Amino acid sequence: MENNQKNQLNIEINDEVSQGTYSNLAIITHSPNEFIVDFAQMMPGTPKAKVRSRVIMNPVNAKRLYKALAENIAKYEQQFGTISDGGGIAPFNMGIPTARA
Repeated sequence: MENNQKNQLNIEINDEVSQGTYSNLAIITHSPNEFIVDFAQMMPGTPKAKVRSRVIMNPVNAKRLYKALAENIAKYEQQFGTISDGGGIAPFNMGIPTARA
């Protein structure tokens, strides 16, 4: 067996999850052992956002996600051009955690 075949990961996804969930707001919090990312949807003119999905991961995997996202954004921008940050509007809260788990 080739080395590539030994290291392949078989990932399954059910129909509901494959549809995805739209999010225009993310709240990131952390404790010493976990990072918690709540993906929410906020509708215009509504003061409330509804969390649609929560992802909990350990710090090592959070850093791997950070690096993978940075790499994919760089590849995207090489192919399609620079992504605007929305003119200073920050729909994703990536600053100081608002809560601790």
